[in-house]
Amino acid sequence: MLRVMPGKLKDLIEKIKQSSENEKITCVIADISARWALEVAQTMGISRAPFIPFGPACLALSFHITRLIKDGILDNNGKAMIDGLISISENSLPWKENELCWTCRGKEKIQKFIFESMRSSVQYVKMSNWVLSNSFYELDSSSCDLVANILPIGPILATNNSWHLAGSLRPEDSSCLNWLDEQPLGSVIYVSLGSTTTLNQQQFEELALGLEFSGQPFLWVVRSDLVKDSIAEFPDGFKERIAGRGKIVEWAAQEKVLAHSSIACFVSHCGWNSTLEGLSMGVPFLCWPYFADQCQNRNYICEVWKIGLNLSLDEKGIVTKDEIQTKITKLLSDASIKENALKVKEKAANSLVEGGSSFENFKRFIVEMKSI
Repeated sequence: MLRVMPGKLKDLIEKIKQSSENEKITCVIADISARWALEVAQTMGISRAPFIPFGPACLALSFHITRLIKDGILDNNGKAMIDGLISISENSLPWKENELCWTCRGKEKIQKFIFESMRSSVQYVKMSNWVLSNSFYELDSSSCDLVANILPIGPILATNNSWHLAGSLRPEDSSCLNWLDEQPLGSVIYVSLGSTTTLNQQQFEELALGLEFSGQPFLWVVRSDLVKDSIAEFPDGFKERIAGRGKIVEWAAQEKVLAHSSIACFVSHCGWNSTLEGLSMGVPFLCWPYFADQCQNRNYICEVWKIGLNLSLDEKGIVTKDEIQTKITKLLSDASIKENALKVKEKAANSLVEGGSSFENFKRFIVEMKSI
């Protein structure tokens, strides 16, 4: 992409310009991971707006990488050189030294790639006219305040568009929605660990038994590649014991699931999209982060917004069946977490209506773009 696409994009823009006097490209919007498109736009004198699909906290941290390296807090590969918390401002949530937004435990090459990507993205953000963020200002105002020209216009949800796009790259099993209709209100544990998280067989079995022992109905997304390097094997007799109480699918229409009245909580890897989807529906979280920004998203969920609980690893790095069962029971009995989740849901909804922060930011973007 880096080698081929810049030239192709430039050719396309010039072709459009030549095809009609009334047709011209006035702005290029590109995911920050496709920052080469922003560079093409700059060389052609076209306005630019990177779209940031992760939370504002990660972007704010990226802006401070150079200073953190200079101060000896990070090395040139993004590894923390100190023990304890790393703070970039008085008002923002500090980062734990082993939970930075590029952290990938045991995968140094991937970690270095993400770090370099985050580091280089800063220059493209700085050279842009606007920065479109999939968040809303009230969710993390302290991080938004650290990024110039940021326009939080989220939460951007697939169900909020007029084309009814799935917002998914995998086939969805819609039978789970009919199954949810048959479950009691606020009773179902929804489990989905995203599209890339993998578990070993032992951890998979612990999760299965934890759900069984919870006594609650559950909807569990078990991807074909969820268990690393093998096919998932359920504990002996598991499917027979949970028949009628548990529903297992390969993929689900997540936003529709989370919006269903039977859902009690969301066992999530805390990817940014899942985080926004869950809080937009007012669903409490059980947090099981895997890598990168997911750990800090978990910290916001549990410590700042107070809309969920963390699933803790034991000394062997396993989330045990007892931990899962205990935290499900604790979460479902905590009225304050549910109350907080509904308050955050209301803030998210209010940001999208006329007069709301995201609505006004998007309107401002459109007005300013049209005036170019």
